[in-house]
Amino acid sequence: MAEPATTAPTHDAYFTALSAALNRAGLVEPVLVLDEERLAANIRAVAGTLGDGPAVRLVVKSLPCADLLRLIARQLGTDRYMVFNRAMALEMRRLEPDADLLLGKPLPVGAASTYYDAAGASDPGPHWLIDTPQRLAEYQAMAATRGINLRVNIEIDVGLHRGGIADPAALAGLLDQVGPATRVTGLMGYDPHIAKLPKALGLRSRALASSRHLYRQMVAVLQQRVGPGPLILNSAGSPTYALHAKGSAANEVAIGSAFVKPGDFDLDTLDHHQPACFIATPVLKTAWPALAPGLGRLAWLGGRAQAQFIHGGHWLADPVSPTGLRRSALFGPSSNQECWLGPKRTGIKPGDWLFLRPRQSEAVFLQFGPIVRFDGREITGFWPVFPVSA
Repeated sequence: MAEPATTAPTHDAYFTALSAALNRAGLVEPVLVLDEERLAANIRAVAGTLGDGPAVRLVVKSLPCADLLRLIARQLGTDRYMVFNRAMALEMRRLEPDADLLLGKPLPVGAASTYYDAAGASDPGPHWLIDTPQRLAEYQAMAATRGINLRVNIEIDVGLHRGGIADPAALAGLLDQVGPATRVTGLMGYDPHIAKLPKALGLRSRALASSRHLYRQMVAVLQQRVGPGPLILNSAGSPTYALHAKGSAANEVAIGSAFVKPGDFDLDTLDHHQPACFIATPVLKTAWPALAPGLGRLAWLGGRAQAQFIHGGHWLADPVSPTGLRRSALFGPSSNQECWLGPKRTGIKPGDWLFLRPRQSEAVFLQFGPIVRFDGREITGFWPVFPVSA
């Protein structure tokens, strides 16, 4: 079958340089690459956006690597972390014993109980997230049995509608159930939905105003009950942290993915951030033309497609280089030798690299072993990641 007159380039200058660096480092298996220069630019973007505004609480599930967390924390001057399960809370307590830990989601009371089994009753524990009167009652009963002075933070619903206390009267009722051995440390109102709303017809601005108004009402109720002392008033998330730089009732914002900007965070609120993480995987085989499995010599797209079979696959990620690739629908997703189809490329061969961009960093960062650090020229080292936990 005749080849087309033109062929597509393999990689642009950036991914050509990254390919060469990976080869010089002797890497031969799928890896998660972190661009240190882009990471540094994203840290500066956060600092510049927030200025003297809210403090930063680092989202551990999105940055599950001790060295990465420490680097960002040091540069932003924070010791606040958001954790999402018992194992993560214990790991952060081990790594940073004096860190301030806030749960990012409410957990079954058994998770808190087994946390203290491991950490001991004298451990101050994280600020456990409470979303219902029932959960508060369960946590207080557990704490009473163990003789623990409990710290809880209240999840409030500021428009996401994923649970939490939804109005000031309900918050007042919940606070009336707080016992003397429990300290309410503040509120958490997660609002990523705001960045997903269109600006047209004022939908986003109205949602932001509504969220801010409700948050202030909730703060007023809380201060009436516990006094005006220091409180953790947490809000935002990577998609919306920039909206809290000014005029927010929150005194801290949760940020994780914005530092590495995976694909799901290509939002206008994060236009000032750069993609800083990529999956690099070797090409194991190429086929021209790409033949349809089980259909003899029938070629896809009339013989105009080349197949690249890669090392691994089925990641929550999308190809970025070479361009123009799509996963084979006939082969389907594969964690072993995934097939990607694209235009003819005479330069690509087995052993070359194919690059994908993760859609998210949480979970995906834990699938490749140590993170590979890239400074734009060379591979500079490796950072271990956290143990896998749900």
